[in-house]
Formats: sequence, structure tokens, C-alpha cells
Amino acid sequence: MKQKRKGTETRFISLKDVTFRKRDVLLLPGTFWEIRTGQNWAILGENGSGKSVLARSLKGDVPIVRGELIRHVPEAAVEGIGYLSFELLEEILLREDRFEDAHAFSGWGRTLTTGEMLEIGTENGAFLDPFDDILGIRPLLDRSIRVLSNGEIRKVLITRALLSRPKLLILDEPFAGLDAASRDSLAQAISVLMARGTQIILVTQRLEEVIPGISHVLIIREGQIALTGRREQVLRPEALQPFSGSGISLPTLPRPIPSASDKAVQKADILVDMKNVHVAFGKVTVLDRLTWSVRRGENWAVVGPNGSGKSTLLALITGDNLQVYANDVRLFGHKRGGGESIWEIRQRIGLVSPELQLRYRKPVSVREVVLSGLFDSIGLYRKVSAEQKVLASSWLACLGMNDRSERPFNLLSYGEKRLVLIARAMIKSPELLILDEPCQGLDRSNREMVLALMEEIGRRSSTTMIYVTHHEREIIPSIQHVLSLGGER
Repeated sequence: MKQKRKGTETRFISLKDVTFRKRDVLLLPGTFWEIRTGQNWAILGENGSGKSVLARSLKGDVPIVRGELIRHVPEAAVEGIGYLSFELLEEILLREDRFEDAHAFSGWGRTLTTGEMLEIGTENGAFLDPFDDILGIRPLLDRSIRVLSNGEIRKVLITRALLSRPKLLILDEPFAGLDAASRDSLAQAISVLMARGTQIILVTQRLEEVIPGISHVLIIREGQIALTGRREQVLRPEALQPFSGSGISLPTLPRPIPSASDKAVQKADILVDMKNVHVAFGKVTVLDRLTWSVRRGENWAVVGPNGSGKSTLLALITGDNLQVYANDVRLFGHKRGGGESIWEIRQRIGLVSPELQLRYRKPVSVREVVLSGLFDSIGLYRKVSAEQKVLASSWLACLGMNDRSERPFNLLSYGEKRLVLIARAMIKSPELLILDEPCQGLDRSNREMVLALMEEIGRRSSTTMIYVTHHEREIIPSIQHVLSLGGER
């Protein structure tokens, strides 16, 4: 009896025969999982397998339709669990956009600072002392959220979660979008947190991100928990055979629909031409005297550490940064601000980016998201032809998403959304394809498929690519040119 009581005291959270519900879909039926005090877990699995659903259930954010979730100790209460995810990052960025819009409308131009987002000012920043030596957050308090790098934003969000002093901290894809140095820095910070007694649940697509200090691993496959146990047992090569890749062959690209406007558009040899470009946010210079050109048929990789200006560079091309009008930037032979509208420019560009993914927050179907790429709209507001519908289905099939064509886009996993946006970008066979971290959030199989697709586009289509990545191993052979942006801003 005493032995049983002792075991009960070491339990933290238990899931017994649990089935979850996400809208009208039942997930992870018959789930059993036990977390004990002192354990740090990694959750691995395919895109759409339910990793985030399982993690969010610990916070009480997912309905349970069968079974029970037991919190064995007071520290396991919802209030004692911190959570960081892509969705939380999206909410922060939306809040910043609303804050900036409100002040712009009032004539008082300013942006949300890190301290305001954390609801902490420098005058009471002593509360941050236990975390500042881990994450180095204090120098960021007075800086605008907009000028923080991806790595800095993630550290801010971890700090926000830590301010409630959780016993358990859930980190859902914390390394996504980070350069190698930022990944190492964040991994060290997480290791310190574990050493100081904060339990970690790490959700990731990449085996190499299962950092030292993670004691246990859970693997989800085909909608069910396939393996759980100690790290050294689960991460054996024979146990990981399903994650070893599938030798994906190059996909066949769907044939584009000929358009009368294609012949009417003048085809410039130089698609992007920038001279001495300077972009700053307040006192922070992001791009300084940048000169760069992209010729038709060239495929470029844009690399550099977080905060070096990669996303800003792309925003100048897509028209999402108004400082383009204060610089010498020509697109498709036309100077920006010379009379050609932003919509005329966007008709010739296909785009995949985290910011674009953020804009689709209404329950639009997957098929409608892909078809909206024909019109560069967020949502579908025009009638489409039968031929266009067939083309959308062909691109979804190419990316393994045709069986989800009628599902609401906002109910897909982060990685599944990324695949749909790639189909959206390519449905109009753009002259210029801009890919900002296209493999972010994708499992290994889908990364291989997307890289194979990019290689096929680079070798066999007339589309010119600009590809941003933090993983040099994912630079495909058809990328022959590299723009490396600087380090510290």
C-alpha cells in the first residue's frame, strides 16, 4: 500500500483512454500517457497527427469526449502550465497590428513595445531578474515588437510564459524560423530552465531538436501514440525507421492555364533591381545601402541570421513595406511609385510566408485558399471556371492535400497550412516565386516533398525563385545564387 502511495505522489498528469475533439474531428482515440515530476518530454509526429492537440490538452484547451485527464498535484493545475506556440506568436503580432493601426488613426504614430506586451516596465523590471540571466530579455523591454528578430520574439514569449512561474512549460516548435546561433542560444536557455526545475514538453518535427535534458519521448504516427518511453529507448535507430524518409521522387508539375494577359505583359530581363536601399524602423537600421538584382531564370537563396533583414527585403518586393517608395527599387522593369499598382505587381508574384499564413483566420476552405492565389486575395470573391478548379485539385494532389480540399483552412495544422499556401502560390505559374521558410513546420516527409517540388520548379519551369531558409542543408541544387545579409543590426 505504501509503495502505491509513493508512486501516486510522483505522478504529475495522467491521460487515461482519452479521445479529443477538434471541431467535428475526433483525434488520438484511446490515448494513455503519464507524465511524472522531473520528466521532460519531446512529442514527435507527422503534420496533422495531433501533436499540438495533445500538448494543448494539458492546458485544458482541447475538449475531451472520452476518458479522463487527471492532475495529481496542485502544480499540475492549468494555472501552473505555461505554453508557447505558433498560434500565440500570431496573436501577439495581430495585437501589435491593431495597436499600430489605432495609433496611426489617431495621428500618434508608435508601436507596441516588448515591455507593454509583457505588461512590465523598466521601473519594475526587477521581477525579470530570475529570467534575465537565462534569456537576456531586459535590453528588449523598450524596443518595438516589430523590429525584434524571430529569436528575440521567441525569448520574449518564453519570458511571458515564465512570468507566471509555471511548473510545466510547453514549447510548441520553439526553434522554427531561427538561425543556427539563435537555435543554440535558445537550446541553452531551455537546458538551464530544466536544470532549475521547470519541466518541459517540447513539440517538434525535427529529431535534431530533441535537446539534451529531454528524458522521455512520445511519437505519434497515423493518428495514434505509437511509442512512449525513455529517450534512449525510443530514439533507437530501429524505432525511428518510420522517420527515416521515404525516397520521394520528383513530382510532376500541373500544366498552367494559358492566359491572354501573359502575352500582353512585357517580360523584363531583370525582375528585381535594388540600388543603395536603406530601411530603418525608428533608430534601428535593418537594411543599409543594399544593391541587388535578380535576373529572369536565376534562382536565389537569401540567408543570414535573425534580424539581418531577410523578411524586410521580401516585403519591399511584395509591397508590404511602404519604405519601398523612398528607395530605388524596380520590379519587372518598373520603378515602384512610377504608376504601376501593387495589384499589377502581385499578379506576377507567388508568395509563401508566415505573414501570409497569419492573414487567413476565417473558415475558408482549403480549395478556396488555393483558388484565391489566382486573384491575390485573402479569400475567394470571384467565380472560377471548371478548368481553374481542376488546376487547384491538381496542385493539392501534387502536395498530398487533395483529401482535405473541403476542410476549413484554419483547422489545419501549421505544417498543413504551409503546404496549401505553396499550392496557392503556384496555381498561377508566377514569374517570381518568393518562398520565406517554406519548410517551416513541416515533418521530414513533407520537407522532402517540398524540396523535391522546388527542385522541379527550379529546373523545369519558367518561374524564378527567391528562397529564404535558415537550414543550409535545404538549399536545393537548382539554387545557383546566394545573397548573404549581415549580422548584428
